[in-house]
Amino acid sequence: MPFSVHVRLSIMMFLTYAVWGAWYMTINTYLTATLKFTGTQAGAVFGTTALASMISPLIVGLIADRYFSTERVLSVLFLLGGAVLWMVPRATEFGSVYALMLLYCLIFFPAVPLTNSLAMRQMKDPKAQFPAIRIYAPLGWILISMIVGWMRLEAQATPFQIAGGLSFAMGLFSLALPHTPPGGAAGTGWKSLLGLDALVLLRDRSYLVFMIASVLACIPLTFYFSFTNPYLNAVGVVNAAGKMSLGQVSEVLLTLAMPWVFRKFSIKSVLLIGLFAWALRYTLLALGNAESGMWMFYLAILLHGVCFTFFFFTGSIYTDSVAPPALKNTAQGMLTFMTYGIGMFLGSLSSGWAVDAFTTVANGVEQRDWMSFWLTSAAGAGGIAVLLLIVFRDRKVGSVA
Repeated sequence: MPFSVHVRLSIMMFLTYAVWGAWYMTINTYLTATLKFTGTQAGAVFGTTALASMISPLIVGLIADRYFSTERVLSVLFLLGGAVLWMVPRATEFGSVYALMLLYCLIFFPAVPLTNSLAMRQMKDPKAQFPAIRIYAPLGWILISMIVGWMRLEAQATPFQIAGGLSFAMGLFSLALPHTPPGGAAGTGWKSLLGLDALVLLRDRSYLVFMIASVLACIPLTFYFSFTNPYLNAVGVVNAAGKMSLGQVSEVLLTLAMPWVFRKFSIKSVLLIGLFAWALRYTLLALGNAESGMWMFYLAILLHGVCFTFFFFTGSIYTDSVAPPALKNTAQGMLTFMTYGIGMFLGSLSSGWAVDAFTTVANGVEQRDWMSFWLTSAAGAGGIAVLLLIVFRDRKVGSVA
């Protein structure tokens, strides 16, 4: 890969995840602490990310596969997304906030799989080359999280404006990305027109069970993304967003190690390690505190590399390896639909209900039983891990090429 292409792809990853990280980890702090939304309302707004992922990535992936170059599709998505983000701080009621966030997520979340597919189409060996590009995604997230935490913006609407500015920058930069023309139509029937050709991948039993595992894993996973920042702020952790960016530091290290992981471990092993790491992480969050137990919080955050990378990074590489050239964008959209969509939608609703279930009101003041919330999350992750241990067949990620 030419050095100039490597640099442009790295900047693409950095900016994309800086846009995402600016608002994603702190949105529920803003909704609950500033706008005074209930846990169910905050969970519903957070769930727009998943709802959008069930609607738009397949359609936009199909457009990029059949009609327009990927870099131009990305430019339009980021420019439109930036405009919507600048409107979010003006909304204060649940209905208007929900509508704006749903609109934004419908625009943004197709861009995530498109950046993956664009990058991998420039590579001869994605399993070996993609990690060196993908590490810039958590680096972008780390930097923007540290800025938001250092400036103490977690309960403010400013992160949406920061994300909007970065989105405009990414929209313009997208036009400088390597030209990535449509891969060609895979078919002309109604399934092709709806972007459902990628469903043929599910005929591969190993890929089908991988997809099921990923969907199930996203349910307890969403509990962390939804309510860790509000929880850490509630128990007195200073600069919680900045400290949470340490999770992306561990993600960088795990990303660099993934080529070795692909050679040594099966899909089943990768998923099980990730799920048991989630169970441990939630247990540490339940038992930790902002004083003598702060080390538990740090360890829980640092487990992010294992928890996140073993699902989303692996899923992108594995999907690219089994998808034919004409379906690579659509297949990445299907993966997003199943994980960020169905899995996280169920997780967002469940996490909101769980927070409210463990909330009591005394003298007009809400009191949340965070320990029970996190232990329930740990039990969910552990239960899914045991289920996968029993029913899933082994297969190495690198064996599908």
